[in-house]
This record gives sequence, structure tokens and C-alpha cells, in this order.
Amino acid sequence: MWVSTFCSGDPSVFEPYWRKNGGKCTITISGHDSLSYFSDPNSVCWYMEPELQEAIRRVHRVVGNAETEGCHVVAGTGSTVLFQAALYALSTSSSSSVAAEPMKVVCAAPYYSQYKEQVELLQSRLYEWGGDAETFDGSAAPFIEVVTSPNNPDGSLREAAVANKTGNGKLIHDLAYYWPNYTPITRPADYDIMLFTLTKCTGHAGSRIGWALVKDVEVAKKMTTFMQITTIGVSKDSQLRAAKILNVVAEDCEQHAADADKTFFGESRKLMAERWEKLREAVKDKKDVFTLPKYPKRYCNFSGRYFQPAPAFGWLECKEGCDASALMKAHNVLTRGGETFGVSSRYTRISMIGREEEFERFIERISGIQCVDEEDEEEEEEEEGLVVMNGNNGGDVIRLGNGTSNGHGKWLEQVEVQ
Repeated sequence: MWVSTFCSGDPSVFEPYWRKNGGKCTITISGHDSLSYFSDPNSVCWYMEPELQEAIRRVHRVVGNAETEGCHVVAGTGSTVLFQAALYALSTSSSSSVAAEPMKVVCAAPYYSQYKEQVELLQSRLYEWGGDAETFDGSAAPFIEVVTSPNNPDGSLREAAVANKTGNGKLIHDLAYYWPNYTPITRPADYDIMLFTLTKCTGHAGSRIGWALVKDVEVAKKMTTFMQITTIGVSKDSQLRAAKILNVVAEDCEQHAADADKTFFGESRKLMAERWEKLREAVKDKKDVFTLPKYPKRYCNFSGRYFQPAPAFGWLECKEGCDASALMKAHNVLTRGGETFGVSSRYTRISMIGREEEFERFIERISGIQCVDEEDEEEEEEEEGLVVMNGNNGGDVIRLGNGTSNGHGKWLEQVEVQ
């Protein structure tokens, strides 16, 4: 039995592109390089290589997805640690005293599942998880609101849900997916703290490089202090590799400014759009089982055309009473259920950025799910020998194909993969 995993966000979808063009990103690091902790002692982020900061500003300028003028750049080991650094910076005052109550951290549901995990991990006295921003009363004590746009898991574009209404909130904008391979770039983002990551920009998750664009110098200094205490900076080798990759991407965009389809982002967007087309085709006749979000076309300033977003994740919604993740698991596809994103189990998140062979297996399996009337269940089982799983969804059942019991009253389809 082979079980496909679609619950992670490993961005191997871009591997074919880099296999063709990866030679441009080759760098040589000598034995005497990167010996010192320091890169630029006079900079706010003293461990950040100047080449990386320049490459970051260059790629944002070329793509037009973020305003860097007047911002300090803070590097991190991916954007995950920068999220922690931002929480530390925003929840500490100039005095050494700790607030009587931890500052609440909220995000509108569905929210990225690891926000809650990261906030609760250290059980800090500085901050604590406050739940869904849509239901949070922010009229009293200060709080931190996290805004993810495009949102993980559902791909929607977002603004602050509560902070802009009360004036008490401090904002962190996670813009990991605000790149033209996923969504139209409608304007340069311009916020106090903006988080980005090489993982979702170019697919180089293993390099573990993220960056924050921070307007307030004191906040940037505190974030740098957090990085200094926790990791004493970021690998220089990774920084130099990331700088080379970003410069290759930026140069590609500059050379093909008149035809964005020939750039990394253009080719990647085409690939993502093709995957979304296949997914929508596979589920178009399954509205009785589940549905996908619809995204309006928007004009992209980078590509100079209108197109629909093609998010990194598919957000499936099942009928009332049906556990979407369990349905996918019964079809040998592991997804991340809605409850981990602060919503009901009717929803589940499916990665669209895995390898091609995995995606094709997924499309094959989801295409095999069918909905039949309960009154026809007994007749269908007798005539065709079908095995069904009762989804408790208003009198309908899901036909999964021939299978065997897993010992818990459910049935798993057996798939033999050569």
C-alpha cells in the first residue's frame, strides 16, 4: 500500500526548473571564507551578508511586491524564527519589567497551523495564543495580529481583521506567498513588519533563509538581538547561496521585462496554473462531496496581464458532517485537517507544490471518489461488490472502490504502485 503525503509544504514543484537552470547559481566557497560571526558590524543586522541584503532589495524592486525603501532587512533561518523574533520585539518594552499579562497573539481563521504551535511552544510570559482574530475583542489590552496574505491555507488575500479597528494591535504581515508564481502582484506591500522566505519564493527550502522588512529601527534591533541570542546569526554559506539565487532570478526578470512568461516566475506560474486546472477538472463533478474556493482574476503589475491566483495549497470543503481529512486518508492521501487551522474538520489542506509524480497520483485518487445515494448503497454493494465509508453527510456515502477493513470500522483502498 502506498500513501501519498499532501500535508506538508515542501516546494519540490520547482525542481525541474532548477535542474535546467541551476548551473547559473553555482558558487565557490573557499576554506578561509565565512570564518567570522560578523558580516557588517555597522549594520543593524550585523550578521547579514551585504550581498544578500542587496539581492533582496533588488528582487523586490524588480517584482514590485514589497516596498523596501526606508526598511531595515533582518535575516533569519527561514521566516519561522523571524516570526518568533517579531513576537519578542513587539511584546517587550524598553523597560526590563515583564507585563502583568502576556500579550495575546491572534490571527483570522483559517490560519497557518504553526502560528499557534510556535506561540505556545515556549509558554512565554511575554505572549500567548489568543485564537481567531475575527472573534477577538481587541478593545482593551494591546495585542499582536498576524496577517497572512495570500493566506495559508485558503489562498485568500487579507488585511487586518481587528487591529485596524481598535488601534491597540501591532501587526506582523506574513507575505511568504506574495510572489507572481502564486498570485497577481497588484501593488507593493507596505507594512511595518513583512516576512518573506526563500522557501516559497524560489523553492529552496533546504537553504533555510528568510528575511523581514522592518520599518522601525528599534524593532529591527530587537529582532536582531533575538537572533543573536538564539542562533548567533545565520549561516553565511546559506546567505551567499541565497544571494546568488535571488540575483539570478532578478537578472532573469530584468532581461525579460517585456515577456514575464520567460522568467522563473512566469514559468512557475504556468506550472501552478496547470496543476490547478487539473485539480478543478478532477472535482468539477463532485460538488456533492467537496468544493474548492474560487479566485477572481486580478491584474498583475509584474506580468502585465489578468490571471487567477494559483495558491500553493488547495483548500477542500466537504459537506456538513463529513471529515475531509479522514476522507482523503481513506483514499490513501494524507492531508492536514481543518481543525489544525482553527476551523472545522469539514475542511482540509492539500499541497499543490510537491513533485509531479505525487501530484499525478493524487489527481488519480481524488478522481475516483464518488457520491451515491444512501438508498442505493445496499443495491450497489450487492451488485458491484463495492466497499463504502459512511461519511455521515446527510444520507450520502462515499464510494472508495474495492478495499479492506482497517480494523476500526473504516475501509482503505488498496493501491499497488509499481
